[in-house]
Amino acid sequence: MILVAEDDLTLRYLAKRQLKSLGFECDVAEDGREAVEKASEKTYRLIFMDVQMPNMDGLDATATIREKEKQSGQQSYTPIIAMTANPDKPRCLEAGMNDFIFKPVFLSDLEKMVNRWLSEPTEL
Repeated sequence: MILVAEDDLTLRYLAKRQLKSLGFECDVAEDGREAVEKASEKTYRLIFMDVQMPNMDGLDATATIREKEKQSGQQSYTPIIAMTANPDKPRCLEAGMNDFIFKPVFLSDLEKMVNRWLSEPTEL
């Protein structure tokens, strides 16, 4: 299961459809706060996180998810991929994001990103 955190309704819908066409089920979150809640309730194999969202941005949401993973004593973490048009790479990496995919997201790029991160070991 994959989580997509995106505040734009159209982009959320598109990401969900693209992932479904690749054979993946996904949940969606409308902002960072909802993404943190969902990641606390369920284990995801991968999270795509918009950087700029209301209520809690993707950077704060990622940092919060990482802190919860550390506190839980998990041996591995969920890869978090920034979905953004203008990434601030140092801030994204500092928050705990693993990689970047640029908007607009093309199906071929999404497929490469999913395949890469679902095949990588993700030890803490």
